[in-house]
Amino acid sequence: MTTTDDETVSFAESDDRSDEMHSTIEAWIEDLLDRVDEATASTEFQTWLDVQSRFHGYSHRNTLLIKLQCPEATRVAGYRTWQTEFDRHVEGGEEAIWIWAPIITRKCPDCGSSPSYHERSDCTYDETPSEDWSKGLVGFRPTAVFDVSQTEGEPLPELDTAATGDAEALVPTLLAGAKSLGVEARVVSVAEWSHGDAKGVCQYNRSEERAPVVEVKARANSADLAVTLVHEYAHALLHIEREERSERSKREVEAEAVGYVVGRYFGLDTSGSALYLAAWRDEDAEVVLDRLGRIRETASEIIEKVDGSQTLNS
Repeated sequence: MTTTDDETVSFAESDDRSDEMHSTIEAWIEDLLDRVDEATASTEFQTWLDVQSRFHGYSHRNTLLIKLQCPEATRVAGYRTWQTEFDRHVEGGEEAIWIWAPIITRKCPDCGSSPSYHERSDCTYDETPSEDWSKGLVGFRPTAVFDVSQTEGEPLPELDTAATGDAEALVPTLLAGAKSLGVEARVVSVAEWSHGDAKGVCQYNRSEERAPVVEVKARANSADLAVTLVHEYAHALLHIEREERSERSKREVEAEAVGYVVGRYFGLDTSGSALYLAAWRDEDAEVVLDRLGRIRETASEIIEKVDGSQTLNS
C-alpha cells in the first residue's frame, strides 16, 4: 500500500511479520517527530500561535457558562477586543454571552476590600495609604463576550491538519471493523452533530457494561473522516481508564500518532498530523517516543483488524 512517501508496505504473513510491522511503525513515528519540528518552525504555525495567544483562557466555571449559552462556541472575546485585536466586529442583533470577569484593584491588606468599599466598611486598617496597597482580586462582575461566529471581518488563521487521499472504500471498512475492536461507531450528519467544533468524539459509560461509542462528523473529505475514526478508535482502546485532566494533551498526542500511522499505512497523506501535534505545544512531542509501545501496539491492532476485514470483503 502506498504511504505518504510512496513506499509500498504490505506486512504480508511471514515469520518476521510482527518485527517488520513494529520497525516500520517506529520509523514512521520518527518521521512524524521530524515533521512536528518543521511544522513548529513554519510561518503558518507561528502566525496561528500568535493569534491564539491573544485569546483569554477561561476558568472552568466560565467555560461552562459559555457552553450553556452558546454550545457551538469555539473562540470568544469581548466586543472591543474583537475590534482592536482581531480586526473583526460583532454583527448587529447578536446576543451576548455572559461570563464572570474578575475585578482586580488595590485592596486593603487587612479586610481585602477595594478602597471604595473600605471607606464604607468597619475595617480600621490605616497603616498604609490606599494608593500603596497591592492589587488583587476583590470580586467578579458580569461581562459580555461574543463567539467568532457572531462576528465578521478579517479571517482568523487556521491550521490545515486534514488528511487527504482516497478513502471512499476505507471508511465503510473502518466502520465495519469497529465491532472487532470493541467499539460502537457511527457517522453523524452535519445537521444532527451536537459536539460543536469537534471532528469526532469518543464517549465512555462505565456505569453500563457497554462498548465505547465513537461518533464522527460527516464531511466530504473521506480521508480526513477515516483518520478521525482511527483517532477516536485509539481513544477508545487506550484511554478508557485515563480521565485525568492533566493527561489530556498526552491522550491527544497518542491518538493522533495512531491516526498518522494507520492513515499512512492505508495510503493517505497524514502529514497534517504534524501541525495538529505542534498545536499541543504544552506537551513535548517527545511524549510520542515515551509512549511508543502503546502507540505501536494500538496502531498494529487497528491495521490488523481493518486490513483483515478489508481482505475478507475484497
